[in-house]
Amino acid sequence: MAESVQEVKQQAKKSMEKALEALQRHFARVRTGRASLALLDGIRVEYYGTPTPLNQVASLSIPEPRLIAIQPWDKSVIPAIEKAILQSELDLNPTNDGNVVRVPIPKLTEERRKELVKVVRGMAEEARVAVRNARREANSELDRLQKEKAISEDDQRRMKDEIQKLTDEYVAKVDQVLKQKEAEIMEV
Repeated sequence: MAESVQEVKQQAKKSMEKALEALQRHFARVRTGRASLALLDGIRVEYYGTPTPLNQVASLSIPEPRLIAIQPWDKSVIPAIEKAILQSELDLNPTNDGNVVRVPIPKLTEERRKELVKVVRGMAEEARVAVRNARREANSELDRLQKEKAISEDDQRRMKDEIQKLTDEYVAKVDQVLKQKEAEIMEV
């Protein structure tokens, strides 16, 4: 009996944690004014007819704060790497010297910074919704357990309070991550 109540809380916490982790992964792909390897995470390169993650055909490094260097293991893949980066929605212009593809990270305009802030706020709202959905699922599970007389009304009420505290905690974490990302974006 007590196990199932704790399981409900653990499941809610796990769902909320996943929402926060997903938000952080999405934020890592948002381009700020500085180089980050996470920026290129979603890029797939056509390699012998197969879309392959960029980090599986080349080594990536950041030699300067505003430059990503891509050293392919097979030089014949350089045009495919450049094409994949150009086709991504990152607005980056790669160049190569025959051995290394260099991706300079341009400074963001004030207008672009404001657009990105709106984008990250939208992502944060999606994460908050996911956290609230986890709360709703946990509460409906508690209602079901109470209806089946597996738990008392007092236990149900106490657990709902705990789940609400958990929800508040994760919404605050989402807000904190958002605040950091906004500051990073607006930093000139």
